[in-house]
This record gives sequence, C-alpha cells and structure tokens, in this order.
Amino acid sequence: MKATEVKSMPVEELNAKLDSLKEELFALRFQLAANQLENTARIQAVKKDIARVKTAIRSAELSAQQ
Repeated sequence: MKATEVKSMPVEELNAKLDSLKEELFALRFQLAANQLENTARIQAVKKDIARVKTAIRSAELSAQQ
C-alpha cells in the first residue's frame, strides 16, 4: 500500500484498514511461530503499512483540531 493511497482514504476506512492489518500481523506472527511462514518480509511490510495508516489518522485528527 502506498502513502498516497492512505492519504486519500477517509478516517472510517483508515480505522477499518488498521484493524485488518493488525489481524494480518497477528496471523503472520502465528505462522512464524509455527514455522509455516514462507515470506518473512511480509511481516515488515505489514508493520510499515500499520505505521502509514496510524500517521494518516493522526494527521487527520490534527487537521480537524485546527
């Protein structure tokens, strides 16, 4: 997911995306513990996507305050 895609999303959709990314990260960690994960780089990519979404949510909160 690209940063431009995240910035164009509304806050409600960002919150839903954040929940789904957290669930995916949990599943990936579970697969890693069970030695079933084939692409370990996916964990890092999901973490970065979570950070992008949280940053977009925070910037929307700050812009709403002003």
